[in-house]
Amino acid sequence: MAIKYIDIHSHLQISEYDSDREVVLMRMREAGVGTIVVGVDYESSRQAVELAEKNENIYACIGLHPKDNTTEVFDTEAYRKLVQNPKVVAVGECGLDFFRLEGDSGKVEEIKAQQKKLFIQQINLAIEMDNPLMLHCRDAYREVLDILIPYKKQAGEKLRGNVHFFAGDVATAREFIQLGFTVSFTGVITFARNYDEVIRSIPLESILSETDAPFVAPVPYRGKRNEPAYVTEVVKKLAEIRGEDVEKFRIQLLENARRVFGVALL
Repeated sequence: MAIKYIDIHSHLQISEYDSDREVVLMRMREAGVGTIVVGVDYESSRQAVELAEKNENIYACIGLHPKDNTTEVFDTEAYRKLVQNPKVVAVGECGLDFFRLEGDSGKVEEIKAQQKKLFIQQINLAIEMDNPLMLHCRDAYREVLDILIPYKKQAGEKLRGNVHFFAGDVATAREFIQLGFTVSFTGVITFARNYDEVIRSIPLESILSETDAPFVAPVPYRGKRNEPAYVTEVVKKLAEIRGEDVEKFRIQLLENARRVFGVALL
């Protein structure tokens, strides 16, 4: 099928869709929506690959989230095997999440060190396999950048990717863009105005659209379970904020996704 809209970050493989996944997939096909289904640990990554193999408009991203499964030990060889699947287009979501870390100062520093070690393992895998990264950064943009900058000097064009659910300021966005990363926005932009300045200020070629489904459904679906087909509302709002023609903007987002992730959209 021809993909008209691309949702570069969803979790369509998780249990929230078990009762009606085929219906959700049908709505995606009817709307011309493709998505990258993102893993947060080995099992959800494996499921993402399985879903991608069965659907031409779905791709997979495999990795271990910094907080979602803290009992899993990163198995580089197991993830390396997943990356070799032709439907896998990125490594992640990986990065740092320092939001509401609990414990005394020593425990918090230990958690941060563990997250950094895990992140570096996935950076190395992405560079080795020449795959982009899908970054998860929460309350840790500076720390993520400080890790990535030396790698950029070593790896050059092999270090690249996207900052998922971007919520930083203009200066932070520009730092990531200088490193060869794009930034993506969710349905939050349809009901919160604090993203507008960043959206207007960064190059069109550096923007991607996502849903992070089943989370943060856009207006007019706010409060309901999100799904990839709703990315159309995100695209429309991005174009509106920037004052762009919606159709030209939609096409540029497809080109951005093709360039970053190598997805076959047409």
